[in-house]
Amino acid sequence: MSQDASRRIEGGRWVVSRAWVMQHTGASAATVARWKAQREQYPPELQFPEVACTIERTHYYDQEAVEAFWAAWQQDVGTGRLKAAGRRPGDGQGNRGGGTGRAQRDQAVATALAELRQAGGYQRGLAARLTREHGGNERMWQRAVTEARTLYEADTTHTTP
Repeated sequence: MSQDASRRIEGGRWVVSRAWVMQHTGASAATVARWKAQREQYPPELQFPEVACTIERTHYYDQEAVEAFWAAWQQDVGTGRLKAAGRRPGDGQGNRGGGTGRAQRDQAVATALAELRQAGGYQRGLAARLTREHGGNERMWQRAVTEARTLYEADTTHTTP
């Protein structure tokens, strides 16, 4: 009887490899590694199972323990943050919530908005010119100009009679 390398019977019980866990849960290899490395940070019912055995340098976990862990994880944590397990919580929007990155971006948007107001609207090449004049990279200025254009257009829409 040939057995799949990711799932086998060992000591009278089914054991599974990390590859099987990834396939069963849909988690990435990094997420499964985080579950294993950070298991002590979670309550016992949400802890990733201990290694049941090692065969040819491959760790295997008790299949029932993995399935119980996964059921508890889905109920408590859900799968929305599956690929991000173990990362710092956030809104998924980068620095929109604050920090030095947002302060720099706000300054760039304010500069771009001032240029739009002075010119009476958008002019092609504005981001490239702002990059030359103020430094930084052009992509950052493109984003700032895009955000400033939205603000400028909203402002001119509300002020027109």
